[in-house]
Amino acid sequence: MPHSPRIAARMTRRLLSLLAALPLAACATVPQPAPAPVTVRVIGLNDFHGNLEPIRRPIRFVETDGSEHQVYSAGAAYLASAVAEVKAKNEYSLVIAAGDLIGGSPLVSSIFLDEPTIGAMNRLGLDFNAVGNHEFDRGWRELKRIQEGGCEKHTLREPCAVEQFAGSDFSFLAANVVQEDGETLFPAWKIRTFGEGEEAISVGIIGLTLKDTPTLVTPSGVAGLTFGDEAEAINRAVGELEARGVDATIVTIHQGWYTEVGYNDHSCGGVAGPLVDILERVDPRVDLVLSGHTHRSYVCDFSKLDPARGFTVTSAGYGGSLLTDIALEIDPAAGTARVTEANNLVIQSTGTDRDGNPAPPDPAYRVWIPNPEIEAYVARYVAASKEAAERPVGRISGAARDPGPATEETQLGNLIADAQLFGTREAGAEIAFMNNSGIRAGLVPDGDGTLSYGDIYTVQPFGNTLVTKSFTGAQLLRLLEQQFDEEGFVQTFSASEGFALAYDMRLPVGSRVVSVTLDGAPIDPARSYRVTMNSFLAAGGDSFTVFEEGTEVTNGAIDLDAFEEYLRAVEVRQLPPTGRITEIE
Repeated sequence: MPHSPRIAARMTRRLLSLLAALPLAACATVPQPAPAPVTVRVIGLNDFHGNLEPIRRPIRFVETDGSEHQVYSAGAAYLASAVAEVKAKNEYSLVIAAGDLIGGSPLVSSIFLDEPTIGAMNRLGLDFNAVGNHEFDRGWRELKRIQEGGCEKHTLREPCAVEQFAGSDFSFLAANVVQEDGETLFPAWKIRTFGEGEEAISVGIIGLTLKDTPTLVTPSGVAGLTFGDEAEAINRAVGELEARGVDATIVTIHQGWYTEVGYNDHSCGGVAGPLVDILERVDPRVDLVLSGHTHRSYVCDFSKLDPARGFTVTSAGYGGSLLTDIALEIDPAAGTARVTEANNLVIQSTGTDRDGNPAPPDPAYRVWIPNPEIEAYVARYVAASKEAAERPVGRISGAARDPGPATEETQLGNLIADAQLFGTREAGAEIAFMNNSGIRAGLVPDGDGTLSYGDIYTVQPFGNTLVTKSFTGAQLLRLLEQQFDEEGFVQTFSASEGFALAYDMRLPVGSRVVSVTLDGAPIDPARSYRVTMNSFLAAGGDSFTVFEEGTEVTNGAIDLDAFEEYLRAVEVRQLPPTGRITEIE
């Protein structure tokens, strides 16, 4: 059977290398044995989201046998210890992340513009990170600073608040993010070479984000950038890497899929999502795909879905609660590379609950010992953020649970919308809308209902400002239909008090809004309404482009400041009822 073009090309390159190394009298010598296969240990991470400390809620892990475990996990110091142990399995290793390393982070990282997360990853030994959508939360210029270092200010927060920021020791990769001059924002790929001379092997790493990133971040933060088709960008980079003679190709992409199986099940059961369609168009010369974005965990031999593509696809969940331990065997003589082992590893840490009380470990999993250097580094930032985090900001009448699906109305969403309306009444606001996907966590007060700044910061960590605009009733109705169209994902708004909407997903796109009222009166298409939203939505975020049509724009306070003011306005803020958004079934 003839060799594949890829193997033939690699064998030819290896033969030419060997011939070039022979002396002139080589015809009288015995050829040297072919180089033996080499294993490169690849450690896969994704969606770390600045979780420097262990996550103060248990993460649900499902085993292959269907048993469920609630495990306290993550934390940069614990993750670092696991990474070091896995790296030690082989002489050669790579630590690669698939995006959302920063952004949507807890206060200890986010309040310092995620500089400490970069510092922790430098110490952990990260080699490469594909840009994710959250890397662009503060705009591409700030992301450039995160890579290159320095204290130039691009946001409302002050950089270098704790230490001079030196930037990332690892490389950001962005194969499908193109600037106006035609160059990619960061390199499309990098090559890492191990060994020397004819024994050397080289691995190409391609990194990219999902093409829909502009719909998930504030549009002004990605102005001037083009986010191209993922498969096309990968295939273009594969060709460039093959021309440079790489022995293996790894893709790290911030896009993922959903699956019905456990965190370390290898069956590929129930696989669905955008990444499947992308990979079905990817050059089969790819050897390994690290993915993310969906916060799911999986290990899948893609040939089970598409026999023409034999690469392995992995994802390590969320927040550093897992890492993927991968053995990539490279045979330079045969011109082949293949994954011989891939498993997700639980990073169980010394857990504490939301109140800081010790949480018992799950005996089914190992408890990792934290790396002392990184533990001390994180502690420095925890101390710096403590005063702000612990400051009381008000009291609420009960716990507002974690946000559910983006179409599910919650008391917390309504509370935030009410706060935004309260904070912009002077701008004439009558309605406030909050995007449910922007609510990052629930609110669990102390025993007497007290909330800290750290509590509310965790819910809204993005630093958006409030914007009030005027819309005609006709524009408002078009905006509301965008919740249920085919652009992006279906998402209902959280709405302020007095607003009510009913919708029916069985109706055709464009006519799914059945009724809309304000203070009991139907929306009048001819009347003007003053509407408040955060700056992310105001710029057309989450594909709500009608927000951009608003006029008489008034820019207000930071959303978190308005939330705090609303909480402080009464002794105990009652959680609002649900029933403002209704699905007709």
